Amino acid sequence: MGRVLAVIIWIITLLSVLLFVSGKWWFPTAISDHAPALDRQFMITILVVGISFTAAQIGLGWMVWKYRDTGKSGDRAVYTHGSNRLEVLWTVITAFVFIALGVMGQSVWASLRLHDAPAGSYSVSVVAQQFQWNFHYAGRDNKFGRTDPQLIDDSALNFVGLDSSDPSAADDAVTAALAIPVNRPVELRLRAKDVIHNFWVPQLRFKQDLVPGMEIKVHFTANKVGKYELACAELCGQLHFKMKSYMLVLPEEEIQALQVLPQEQFQAKMVELLAKYPLPTN
Repeated sequence: MGRVLAVIIWIITLLSVLLFVSGKWWFPTAISDHAPALDRQFMITILVVGISFTAAQIGLGWMVWKYRDTGKSGDRAVYTHGSNRLEVLWTVITAFVFIALGVMGQSVWASLRLHDAPAGSYSVSVVAQQFQWNFHYAGRDNKFGRTDPQLIDDSALNFVGLDSSDPSAADDAVTAALAIPVNRPVELRLRAKDVIHNFWVPQLRFKQDLVPGMEIKVHFTANKVGKYELACAELCGQLHFKMKSYMLVLPEEEIQALQVLPQEQFQAKMVELLAKYPLPTN
């Protein structure tokens, strides 16, 4: 039985490695400037972890094979404490590998979250709630109207608490889908009204929590026109599975045309653009 179990372990290990090497189930095509660096870091990490996983499973199979039950009634179990030197060695090696991977990967993460967005970035305020996305756009004047939590009224479709008495709010628009320009830095101002949500677009290679009581500013540059699914990647309640929307990456001229439209026309144009662009197939 020991030999059979060892062979099963080795077969499962081989199939797992082949699953990753084949690339059949892999990331969708990337659409952001930071994606190549992130994908490269992921490949380094998966290679290191893959080698460790394979070596550990081969070793496990060998131990199961060698120390299997031989059926001899006179055999007795032997207790061994092991080697302190070996324990220290593999602990130090493991710590070094994971710390090195963390240091290597922090530059991309920090560049998107710990630095201000470049000058001229396109800014959108994102407000998440159970179970929908709200995207607040500054209008022709490029100034966001004042918002106040006490003014939030979902029944009146004022999902972000926009103050209509503020002159800067007159040309603002709020929609359920995100539209951003291609090849131009985009700054998102992320907020949540109730519980923790998570902004995730797989092709963008970007995920970020939205935390109640905080405004989290992040920025990135999308480099491919199209429509992409946007999901909440943090369990946020019973209808979490329904909390999804779309991100449109548009040519600059279409963004400029949207920006000057009043709320109702903005909404209608967004519906038209969402129908115009198909979802990617890979």
